[in-house]
Amino acid sequence: MIAEIGAFTAMLALALSLAQGLLGLTGARNEPRAGAAAALAQSSAWIAAISFACLIALFVRSDFTVAAVAANSHVDKPLLYKIAGAWGNHEGSMLLWSFVSAVFGAVLASTRGAQTQSLWARGVGVQGLVTAGALIYTLFLSNPFARLDPAPMQGSGLNPLLQDPALAAHPPLLYLGYVGLSVPFSLAIAALIEGKADQAWAKALRPWTLAAWTFLTLGIGLGSYWAYYELGWGGWWFWDPVENASFMPWLVAGALVHSAIVTERRGSIASWTILLAIMGFGLALLGTFLVRSGVLTSVHAFAVDPRRGIAVLVLLAVALGIGFTLYALRAPKLAQPAGFAAVSRESMLVWNNFGLAIAAGVVLIGTLYPLLVEALGGGLISVGPPFFNMTVAPLLGALFLILPFGPMLSWRVGDIAASAKKLAPAALLALATMIITLVLSQWRAIPAIGLALGVWLIAGGLVYVWTRVQRGEGRMLRKLALLPLAVWSMSAAHIGAGVLTLGAVAETAFRREQAALLNPGESVDFVGRRVTLLEVGEAEGPNYSSTRANFRIERDGAVQRMSAERRFYPTSPMPTTEVGILSSIDGDLYVALGDAARGESAWTVRLYYNPLVHLIFIGAIMMALGGALSLLALARRKRSGA
Repeated sequence: MIAEIGAFTAMLALALSLAQGLLGLTGARNEPRAGAAAALAQSSAWIAAISFACLIALFVRSDFTVAAVAANSHVDKPLLYKIAGAWGNHEGSMLLWSFVSAVFGAVLASTRGAQTQSLWARGVGVQGLVTAGALIYTLFLSNPFARLDPAPMQGSGLNPLLQDPALAAHPPLLYLGYVGLSVPFSLAIAALIEGKADQAWAKALRPWTLAAWTFLTLGIGLGSYWAYYELGWGGWWFWDPVENASFMPWLVAGALVHSAIVTERRGSIASWTILLAIMGFGLALLGTFLVRSGVLTSVHAFAVDPRRGIAVLVLLAVALGIGFTLYALRAPKLAQPAGFAAVSRESMLVWNNFGLAIAAGVVLIGTLYPLLVEALGGGLISVGPPFFNMTVAPLLGALFLILPFGPMLSWRVGDIAASAKKLAPAALLALATMIITLVLSQWRAIPAIGLALGVWLIAGGLVYVWTRVQRGEGRMLRKLALLPLAVWSMSAAHIGAGVLTLGAVAETAFRREQAALLNPGESVDFVGRRVTLLEVGEAEGPNYSSTRANFRIERDGAVQRMSAERRFYPTSPMPTTEVGILSSIDGDLYVALGDAARGESAWTVRLYYNPLVHLIFIGAIMMALGGALSLLALARRKRSGA
């Protein structure tokens, strides 16, 4: 009965979303209709919540008469992963997408702000149609409530790689980012229909863009951390096509964040802001297509059903077709009032936009090119890390070079000489870092430049905080406490980018790895440490068995212990790797247990030394914190009426 209630409420949410779209678009200048569209948006969100709650209940109850539960759950699975199983599969994840879209539509309907009634109502209407599209796809192509007869006794179980706390939170965070970009898209389409994109519109757009970018940052960072400690290959980013699928909308969302600031402050580049909003949501849909179409193989990919992939491609074509057609017709007519000088904070933000958009385009080309070549009969080719490191890295490096200048310049007309003078200590520190790295690394230029850029970003962010502190009066702590949240948010995001850069460059350039064949009691020396395999034994988990190896690590007279496992799930033919990681200030010692040598008692052990790798994840958290603080600053400003 729960499955039928879930299916019925999903159908009801679809009907409400369609009515929301119809009333919002046709009754934009009719106050009762606009109010009805807002009420329908809120009702749709509540009904969609009931539907998704029904799906979670089915997983918790292990109701294997439902096909999605039977394929993705097991009676012995821990409760956390039973709940996570509701979105750890194709059908459930699409219902989650629909639910989040409905909730965002309800929030949009409740936050009109200073927008005109017609612009707000049209935005609510477009968001209703976005939700309706997701629900149509879910109900007719990926129904999570479809019954299964006969029903199995135990179920197949969730993919063992996904039975991890980080992967329980990773999909919802990414979906909050992906679907969050649907609201800027809805507002952009509404502005094109209205023929108006003013500062009030940009003010309404900005928090949604910030929220989407912040959730994407957290989701990508968490996914990267999961890949680092779960997959057992010692790395944190492989330029996997599915990784790129989330990275592209993140880059465009970052550009949109900065573009919306210029439009809100100066009323300028509104058409470019609209274009970024359309592209951001388009890339989110493209990412969904790549993950779910079966056109590529990845550990992250959910589905291999071309029919579903074509349906997502149709949704993408409809969204982008409508968006670009309206853009071609209406964007040239949008007013572009206040101008600004070539050297100003606005110009730095525009260059930031330009760099991030080009980087997203390069990632898009590198991701799609092998698929296009294969589709045209050119055979199988791969575009991997060397291409992206040679193209995207220099683009982001150039962007990072000018990033600290943005906050130092004034609006409209800036003084580049004065800003450069203030940033001189940061430049000297970056130069010293580059020289020291060149000497210590035997004149390796690329890592020296990369580390210098990371230091430049961090020091530049600290210099900006210091210049703002100097404007205040009183004791230092009081001046720090009185700094606006906007200063802290910008500084946290920019410094976080520098911290991440330091970690990424150090891990990529100076990583060490070694494979050893060890019997229990044998040792191997590795990067100043002595690693001894103590014993290998069997262990039992709640729904798996494992082979666990215990190690002793000796370094400079200190002794530590660690373990690594290979887990075997009865529902999966392939074992999973649970690595051992010992973190220290200079980096991680990373140990993965391999197979036993045939006919011997020796075991293959893979050792990695990843210098400063923890800075990657700290930097991602700092960047997300910057986004969260910026949202808090906007909320405070709204409450104060400033």
